Amino acid sequence: MPVTGPHRIYVDATPSGVALDVSHWLHSVLVSLAEQAAEDPQGLVDELVEIAELSASAGAQGPDSHAVHERDARVQELIEQVAGDGAIPVHGVQVGALAERLRRLAQPRRVGGAAA
Repeated sequence: MPVTGPHRIYVDATPSGVALDVSHWLHSVLVSLAEQAAEDPQGLVDELVEIAELSASAGAQGPDSHAVHERDARVQELIEQVAGDGAIPVHGVQVGALAERLRRLAQPRRVGGAAA
């Protein structure tokens, strides 16, 4: 765990690269979403249903349709409400620890005597 806070980030090797585990940050986002739902449950449900309907319409209309742009704008607004700018902050020495962990895992790995 190269990043211990404010949101923990784990980095694990995968056969084709790495996996970033940001579940701690996602937990905070979901708690924020739940708190928003507690304040106005029907409003949040309505917003999510509208996003789902726009997404279905976007699938039928194509990648540059009005529905795609409207859905993406609505999703961005919801992200801003529950997760600020959507970025996971990494501070101080943890930046270097994260970079080092990624660098180490980016090195070719040996699998059964051969480089992966």
